[in-house]
Amino acid sequence: MSTKTLGAAGAVIVIAIVAVVALLSGGDDEAQASDIDGAFVAEMKPHHESAIEMAEIAQERFQHPEIEALAGEIIASQSEEINALDSIHERLFGEPIGEISHGSMGMSEEEMGAEMDAGALETAEPFDREFIDMMVPHHQSAILMARIELAEGEDEEAKSLATAIIEAQSSEIEQMNEWRTDWYGGPSPAGGVPEEGESLAPAGHESGGATEGMEH
Repeated sequence: MSTKTLGAAGAVIVIAIVAVVALLSGGDDEAQASDIDGAFVAEMKPHHESAIEMAEIAQERFQHPEIEALAGEIIASQSEEINALDSIHERLFGEPIGEISHGSMGMSEEEMGAEMDAGALETAEPFDREFIDMMVPHHQSAILMARIELAEGEDEEAKSLATAIIEAQSSEIEQMNEWRTDWYGGPSPAGGVPEEGESLAPAGHESGGATEGMEH
């Protein structure tokens, strides 16, 4: 066999090996996705959508300009994050969110804020207090979800987004509790930024108004 023929044969073997390795590894980012990555992006999207729904009501019913400004920030930032969640899911799984069933993050619906009734804010009084008392536990649940992604997820973009969510929503919880103390004499009954390893008490367990309208 000539040197040229040996070289060609070697090239074919190398290409074949690369193809086999790519096939075994999945050949794309799907191989790097964990069940937690899928659950995180799939469950965080509706969570963000409910926060946007509450913020849109706040833009109509706010009493303090600080709440109007916060509502605008929530709508803008979480709308952008929803786009990122959609993009991550498409990249990892090749399908839109909702087309694939993912495992659970191990949190109850209450812990994820899934049982909150945003519509209760339509008639809540005083509005700003009740908005804070709903948004604080809603942010708390997002932080817990993001911490699970950081601890157990594998996709670096999803983990980077989780870090951003924790930072932004921790800051907003602290700000809302400062306002609530100034305006109404105390922080939200839901508490502050959850400690590492802390789970959440049922949302609205001590507050009234809008939080009493939550489903249980």
